[in-house]
Amino acid sequence: MTLSVTFSLVSGIVWASSDSSDDAVAAAHGNDAAGGGDRPVAHAPLSPSRPVKIAVPAIFIEAPVTGLGLDAKGRLGAPPLSKPREVGWYRDGPSPGEKGTSLIVGHRDTETGPAIFLNLNALHRGDKVRVTRADRQTAVFTVDAVETYKKDTFPDDKVYGSTGRPELRLMTCGGRFNKKDGYSANVVVFAHLTSLKQQKV
Repeated sequence: MTLSVTFSLVSGIVWASSDSSDDAVAAAHGNDAAGGGDRPVAHAPLSPSRPVKIAVPAIFIEAPVTGLGLDAKGRLGAPPLSKPREVGWYRDGPSPGEKGTSLIVGHRDTETGPAIFLNLNALHRGDKVRVTRADRQTAVFTVDAVETYKKDTFPDDKVYGSTGRPELRLMTCGGRFNKKDGYSANVVVFAHLTSLKQQKV
């Protein structure tokens, strides 16, 4: 699957290109929190259900989720700049917890200041991401890696490709910023489903 992600941030447009090269700028905290050991066992896939809220306790995030589609050029937009504390889910892909790779994006900053995914690159392997779904189940994901890719060598297959189990990608802008071109890279968090919590009625 080829998917470009567009972020209009601080006068610039940042997008993940369609190049399938696997040239990572950096792999942040790849073996920290989990001590470099085996990843937690994956939970069985869930049935489809749209996400309504995301929480990332390690970086003090709790945010509503809105659905996003593709524009005429096949690029996925971001939540409105007027809502910097909101994240967007690619609604034509798997829902979080469903088999496949679910994508959630958010702004790093806007012209008015920091946004919801400002500190996304500070996550460590082993950190948790909780996604509350419309079916009142909370899908709990464990972070496997945090990587930064230059936008002109963005590895589509690695980021968006299915691994045969429920996976989650969180994405925002990264790298250097200039007013003409925006940010030079994208930060990508790789995580997989490891547990499930049922909300009480």
